[in-house]
Amino acid sequence: MRKYTKEHEWIDVSGDEATIGITSFAQNALGDVVYVELPAAGKQLNAKQEAAVVESVKAASDVYAPVAGTVTATNEKLTADPSLVNRAAEGDGWFFKLKLANASDLDGLMDEDGYKAHVGELG
Repeated sequence: MRKYTKEHEWIDVSGDEATIGITSFAQNALGDVVYVELPAAGKQLNAKQEAAVVESVKAASDVYAPVAGTVTATNEKLTADPSLVNRAAEGDGWFFKLKLANASDLDGLMDEDGYKAHVGELG
């Protein structure tokens, strides 16, 4: 199941494990990604807490945890090749994985249709 935030993060959930990244819309707005700072494995995150940083030739932006949980893995490929975010934002360019602390955090997130409508409102 994939959900989205208004801050342009996506989250894929399978059981109590989640993979988080930024949307294609976000990477397109950022431009060429040149650096990614990932959270440490084992870090406890609250929902809507700063979890990672993505820097591009245009700007730096925070990546937030859509839900509360414990970081179980980070995408080390991004350290060596941050531009993977531009090439595969909603696939191999994921940022981190976490174990959900509370599945009800997902209730406040958008489905794909809701996210498309949100992006459409941004013009």
